Amino acid sequence: MRIIIVHLLALLFISNAYSETTLRWWQFWTDPAVKPTIESMVKEFEQANPDIKVELTDLTWANGHEKIVLAFSSGTAPDIVELGSDWIAQFADNEQLADISDDIIKDSSQFQGWGMATYKGKIYGFPWILGTRVIFCNRDLLTKAGYDTTFLPVTIAEFKKSALEIQKLGDDIYGWGSNTAERHRLYKKFLPFFWSAGAQLFTDDGKYCVISSTMGVEGLRLYHDLHKYAGYVANQRGIEDAFLDGKIGYIMSGDWLLKRIKLENRKINLVSTLVPGPKYPGWSFLGGEFLCISASSPNKEAAMKFIRFMTSPENQIRFCKANYSANPSSLKAQEDPFFTSNEHFQTFISQIKLSKHPPVIPEWVYIEDIIEEAVEESLFKTDLVAEPLRIARQKIQKIIDEKK
Repeated sequence: MRIIIVHLLALLFISNAYSETTLRWWQFWTDPAVKPTIESMVKEFEQANPDIKVELTDLTWANGHEKIVLAFSSGTAPDIVELGSDWIAQFADNEQLADISDDIIKDSSQFQGWGMATYKGKIYGFPWILGTRVIFCNRDLLTKAGYDTTFLPVTIAEFKKSALEIQKLGDDIYGWGSNTAERHRLYKKFLPFFWSAGAQLFTDDGKYCVISSTMGVEGLRLYHDLHKYAGYVANQRGIEDAFLDGKIGYIMSGDWLLKRIKLENRKINLVSTLVPGPKYPGWSFLGGEFLCISASSPNKEAAMKFIRFMTSPENQIRFCKANYSANPSSLKAQEDPFFTSNEHFQTFISQIKLSKHPPVIPEWVYIEDIIEEAVEESLFKTDLVAEPLRIARQKIQKIIDEKK
């Protein structure tokens, strides 16, 4: 009997010694060019940590947010979930994300983007891949418009004037690519001009909306005038098609355009530059993808270990090479020759330092809609500038007041 008990205890000890933790990770990178790299990283992590298994689930941008909401509300959320920066406040406010502030103190100076994951003084996500917008120029059209080969618009005045000069070339040539009323996209094009004009959405204490300030009106007027007097109007894909076909002088876009040019072997005399400002380069829009831990996860320590692995400089470089993207959150990764040897990637890395993100508040999804309605009103309906922003201010202020 003693022998049987000893054997049972030995088996129990062995079982506990080799117990395996399963981490469930939901992520959005399903692109065939990127997914194998993601899978390879997961496999390497499992090999280095034989007591941890990672169960990978793919999400789509079409319904991923809905699935995440349902998972959190039903208590079936994964251990780790990839979240867009503008989603973090929603889940943090519902106490569905783990506070990782104490886990990243040593990392804070080595990565960018923490502000987008900070809600009420606590950090709820680890920045992975960031995203911003820069100005792309067709050098051939600038030259035809009378500008020398060294010209780049630094100020808003230079940018507007050169766009109008390109517009004068005629023959189906346009100075600026202007977005149609695309939801979740139009406001990202408008806010860089708004911020670069010196405007802000709220007072510093967040209590009052000031979107309709003199500077805010100035920012929308610039965007409106580019649209009206030099704009080729289409959705984002249509704008990029026309730009790559040589019909547009300037567009604002992300690093996905560089990937498209490479994949399609497009031939265009391309120049990239920072968003212009009143006297110096202005501000662009900042977003990003974050790795977050579910507040209900029983495997938080293992989850953080995996997140550190995926966001390491080496793995960010691998990811960006696979995706041909320019915006790692790791400052060390940005020093890799893959980025430093590419002039367009350098434009994006420089622009990240001159980028702003929307306020991290759960109400942002509603405020975003109001801003887009105001821009649409100005561009496609009334032709006014100040009035749409005044109405937007009233609507946004009501949301803020109801929150108090």
